[in-house]
Amino acid sequence: MRRISLLFVVFAIGAPRAGAQASDPATKELIEKLLARIDRLEKRVAELEKGPTTANAAAPEAVTAPTPAPAVSAAQAMHQSHDQAPVPQTAGPEAAPVYPSLKIAGFSDLDFSATNLHSTATGFGAQTLLQPHSGFEDGQFTLHLSSALSPKVTMFGEITLTARSDAGTGAPPAPGFNAEVERVIIRYDVNDYFKLSFGRYHTPINYWNTAFHHGQWLQTTISRPEMTQFGGSFIPVHFIGSLAEGAAPAGGLNLNYAVGMGNGRGQVISRGGDFGDINNNRAFLANAFIKPDGLYGLQLGGSIYRDELNPLTAPAAREWIESAHIVWHKETPEFIAEFANASHQPIGATTASNSQAFYAQTAYRLPWLQKLWKPYYRFEYIHVPKSDAIFRSVVPTFHSSTFGLRYDITTFAAFKFEYRSYVRRDGPSFYGFFGQTSFTF
Repeated sequence: MRRISLLFVVFAIGAPRAGAQASDPATKELIEKLLARIDRLEKRVAELEKGPTTANAAAPEAVTAPTPAPAVSAAQAMHQSHDQAPVPQTAGPEAAPVYPSLKIAGFSDLDFSATNLHSTATGFGAQTLLQPHSGFEDGQFTLHLSSALSPKVTMFGEITLTARSDAGTGAPPAPGFNAEVERVIIRYDVNDYFKLSFGRYHTPINYWNTAFHHGQWLQTTISRPEMTQFGGSFIPVHFIGSLAEGAAPAGGLNLNYAVGMGNGRGQVISRGGDFGDINNNRAFLANAFIKPDGLYGLQLGGSIYRDELNPLTAPAAREWIESAHIVWHKETPEFIAEFANASHQPIGATTASNSQAFYAQTAYRLPWLQKLWKPYYRFEYIHVPKSDAIFRSVVPTFHSSTFGLRYDITTFAAFKFEYRSYVRRDGPSFYGFFGQTSFTF
């Protein structure tokens, strides 16, 4: 009886097509496959109805047992979005979603460095771990908080705790860690084509700054490229204001865009204007990239950023930053490259100075040993002309090579080992060995 009913369903689905295309080989093949599948299902049901036997006693357990997690795929883990609000929970299968729906993710790391430096590496960000001493160092403790406030409104926050080198000194004694609100964003999703948000962002003017946030486990390497370093000055890492963004199919190109307006850099140019725009002259940016269907894994894009600076230790100047990137997201191989040009023209001057930075990073997840090992290499370069009064005292001119190896000890934790060599224009060259254990929870 069951077979007759199933055959009736197959006939009801296939009859219109069969009547119109009785001689269509594809239709006949489809019906034959469906009948064969019905036979297999009926046989399976009959075996289950008889109860477990010696031959099939483990069959129900095999059907219901959870699929074991793969050893690890660092690329998938790395590019999972930790910024997305969770799906709201419901009290029952037909109950309405419950708002707000909060999700918390955490990250931390512990670092080791040993270099032949004998003095402070002026201009380099703290997270490059370039210190005139060796040893272990507490990394950042990071929390990501995301919450759905309604079907179209979401909130995201990022908080870090960073160890201080002057802990316990001064009066009153300095605390052991600095607390920082790195990002706080509220976003209204009108649709896929248009989303409007307000808050404190990682400025979307290059790839790395928006793909890899705080939480070193997210990125392949130990350190960020110097041009995107937290606490660095080449690009404005943080942006306080509003963004309009969205995506469109664009004939398979999958065009993504973001345009924004907000406070420019602060008087300390490595920081954003958290307490307002210091010169009442708003910064603006525009960013666009494509991810073609035909070359899945490729991302290609560029951006512009415009601001007027009023730094503490340099003359007021107009700033333009143009950047471009090309990325291959897959891990066999992984490839990331970016270039940025920062132009500074002092107010009242007729000429501008141009500083350039770029890096290229490649990695490959080895197919052996459960795909846990991932060697990588990065070359990076920053050039600041001595005529650039904005950057010359706070951004280093150098080129460097990084050789490294990542080992994923679990799906959520990794060891990383690096050797780096630096060649500076205004100082002696140096090298160092670096290690890190990073994890998410």
